Amino acid sequence: MSGTPEPAHRRSTGHARQGTPAEVLLAFLKLGVTSFGGPVAHIGYFRQAFVERRRWLDEASFADLVALSQFLPGPASSQVVFSLGLMRGGWLGGLAASAGFTLPSALAMLLFAYVAKDLGGPLGLAFLHGLKLVAVAIVSQAVWGMAFSLCPDRTRAGIALFALALVTAAGGAAGQIAAILLGGCAGALLCEAAPPAATGHLPLIPVSRTAGVLFLATFAILLLVPPVLLAGPVRSQSLALFEAFYRSGALVFGGGHVVLPLLRDAVVTPGWVSPDAFLAGYGAAQSVPGPLFTFAAYLGAVMEPAPNGIAGAVVALVAIFLPGLLLVAGLLPFWDAFRRRPAAQAAMRGTNAAVVGILAAALYNPVWTSAVTGQRDFAIAAIGFVLLVVWRLPPLAVVAAITIGTTALYGLT
Repeated sequence: MSGTPEPAHRRSTGHARQGTPAEVLLAFLKLGVTSFGGPVAHIGYFRQAFVERRRWLDEASFADLVALSQFLPGPASSQVVFSLGLMRGGWLGGLAASAGFTLPSALAMLLFAYVAKDLGGPLGLAFLHGLKLVAVAIVSQAVWGMAFSLCPDRTRAGIALFALALVTAAGGAAGQIAAILLGGCAGALLCEAAPPAATGHLPLIPVSRTAGVLFLATFAILLLVPPVLLAGPVRSQSLALFEAFYRSGALVFGGGHVVLPLLRDAVVTPGWVSPDAFLAGYGAAQSVPGPLFTFAAYLGAVMEPAPNGIAGAVVALVAIFLPGLLLVAGLLPFWDAFRRRPAAQAAMRGTNAAVVGILAAALYNPVWTSAVTGQRDFAIAAIGFVLLVVWRLPPLAVVAAITIGTTALYGLT
């Protein structure tokens, strides 16, 4: 009937797909240079910009996109960015949104990679040490907050402790993957399902179910085939670089900070990047806006075997973001039905709890063991933690305070 009101999600669908890639690029470029604070803060910025102000989609549809990004491995905020751009401007809009949100921080991290090589004097070394102590405070805050939100009961706290013990004992990417898989199995058996949203459907997106299956197949091929090739006669450092960062992006659950242990095993263990350079770059990544995954641009630039520099940064950046974008594009056509299955919800509760244990293990080694070498270091890291957790200062302010203080304490004395 012509007089029947159109459902809210259908009304938002037509509006959400009207736009140009240029419009999308400018909207997300502005967010790319102003969005400090990590994935949770990014989601708040997106809601204000695209639900409240621009009205590209309604509240329920936005909540569905956020739920999908939390369910999948990869950078949650970047997956929401790609989906919003896809709805507004089609495939070019999705790519424009990702570029606008990612490039500012990626360029900043690339610049730091070149500047860091010249920080060899007392002041420079003290500055880099301050960045490593910032990493201690930031990761401690992440473990603290995630433990409260993702492990609120004995069952999930037990899963987290088991994951911590497993990763500490086994080490390496194999231990982390095993912890995630076993955490999901434990969650499916022991955890209650989270109630799915009672209302709201994703707006229509230009991704058919056939295309979704192709994207998921591509994701699996890129995850499974390169390791097989590298185990055989292929000896390509470019392929090894792509495989290391793609694997890290494909297996990280729980947000940007959880990528730390995966990337460490990918680039520090084989000797591509020194432990000190790794932690200094991770500390610097806290001071730039946009997604934390742009830390990959720094790592690709500073690693010793070629390709490095700009070429290494580009390969690493594309590889770490690609699996998350393939997954979100592949599952968008199926998500609304899948998310309502109790078993899927329960498994994700177990997986998220395991992620807390993995990050807690990384907090000890390499973050703590590489940065805290005495009482003064402990005091500085503790101050940073209090500034973040109790005073709730922005990460950029804490990075500035800790690095300036550490540089003055160690570089001028």
